[in-house]
Amino acid sequence: MHFSPDFLVMFNWSNLSVLVLMALIQLVYTIFIHGSILKRPSISEDFEEFPVSIIIAARNESENLLNNLPLILEQDYPQFEVVVINHQSTDDSKFILHTLKQRYPHLRVIEMERNVHQKIGKKLPLSIGIKGAINNHMLFTDADCEPTSNQWLKKMSHQFSNKKEIVMGYGPYSKRKGLLNSIIRFDTTWIAMNYLGSAKSGVPYMAVGRNLAYTKKIYESVDGFKSHYSVISGDDDLFIQEAAKKKNYAICLDPDAFCYSLPKETWEEWVIQKSRHYSTSKHYKVFKKWMLGIYPLSLLILLISFVSLLLNEQFRWWSLGIFTFVVAVKWIVQGNVYLKLKEKSFIPFLPFIEIGYFLLLPYLFYRIDRKRKERWK
Repeated sequence: MHFSPDFLVMFNWSNLSVLVLMALIQLVYTIFIHGSILKRPSISEDFEEFPVSIIIAARNESENLLNNLPLILEQDYPQFEVVVINHQSTDDSKFILHTLKQRYPHLRVIEMERNVHQKIGKKLPLSIGIKGAINNHMLFTDADCEPTSNQWLKKMSHQFSNKKEIVMGYGPYSKRKGLLNSIIRFDTTWIAMNYLGSAKSGVPYMAVGRNLAYTKKIYESVDGFKSHYSVISGDDDLFIQEAAKKKNYAICLDPDAFCYSLPKETWEEWVIQKSRHYSTSKHYKVFKKWMLGIYPLSLLILLISFVSLLLNEQFRWWSLGIFTFVVAVKWIVQGNVYLKLKEKSFIPFLPFIEIGYFLLLPYLFYRIDRKRKERWK
């Protein structure tokens, strides 16, 4: 098939226009959303140390409770309790919690006995824990989470005020050997860069339940998890979308307040974990879906336009210059965000890892969709 020179020129100019538009989208998203994480938070000494209830829903977590719960119980804070909801555990959790309770009087345990009619998800035990908590201010984490310091509770709770009733923290995964661990940590940091940046930009859409704090008042104002109780997950993202308003939340990115979790060790386990996370995405509002989809879509179109224009000598240097500028800006901004989130090992190859990551996502979605269909057979 033969194309006239005029048609090819018009096509290449159109392609260059698409490249410029996609480059602008990438730059705006990177600078104004990802870059917002780099803004220095306003530091105020005018805070009140509210009594806090730390709430943990645990199911068959005996080893994690033995290793991590003392770190939580020994936080440097004047007045707090730790409420553990032992959710239908069949391991030694009950005995470990009983032993720890003898040593730590501020530990309270709520036992949920096995019941075939109860769901395995966290929403029921969390609801019970919230109802049983003594204090209005609550901090949530998981049994497999390890705070980076004994200042975790203090750093998170100091973000509370009369106006700030939600505090979003950061929950990275521990570094281990292997490709899967690198992918999990990159994925976690990438997601954090998006939801924390969006929150800082005034558009909150999620947080992580393993490092999240809010008040009973804000929980009750949206009827808890009632509107999405039938969804297995969503105690963090769907709750945040209902409860977080423009000025009623704060973000804590102090390294002393990070809460590390153990990553999955097999691809199968990680796919199952991701499928639970993605199960809530269909409940997002259209604007939130659009906001999350525009970045990877514009990156894909940018790459296609760039490669196609490289084949044309007339437009090669224009496309190369634009693409190089976009990569450089993103490398600087996102690299500094990864540095702030303590994942500096990704920075030297960040643009290449990002492209590989987004090429991996379609396969991941396919595996997740396949896993769902297998469950329904």
